Amino acid sequence: MTAGLKTVILLSFVLAVGFLLIILSCALWANWLPLLVALTFVLAPLPNALFAHCGGDEFSSYETGSGAVDLGRFITAIIVVTGFALPIVLAHSEVIKPVACMMSIIGGGLVYGTILVYTAAFRQDDSEYE
Repeated sequence: MTAGLKTVILLSFVLAVGFLLIILSCALWANWLPLLVALTFVLAPLPNALFAHCGGDEFSSYETGSGAVDLGRFITAIIVVTGFALPIVLAHSEVIKPVACMMSIIGGGLVYGTILVYTAAFRQDDSEYE
């Protein structure tokens, strides 16, 4: 029980640091466009979560993939790449400062990494025999 509580506390701290970096990248230079990165990284796991249960039934073999699951992973990958590429494009076009770009990318990576670690750490299998 305490290992789960320590994990949640650590993940919430890392998530807070990630959001702090994203908000500071906006507030320090008075340009709120890097805040879009937080939105993309928060929305990134949703297609995976929505399409994860569209796989085959229990009688299908493991090797056969489902088109819906692959589509969810593809949309998630597009959103994650957009989250990393958007600040770079904005910095290249001189809309935001390069330091704000780096803070936004690091903060977004922390936010998305926290979401991934949380879902991996607290995943419950649907098997009733284990």
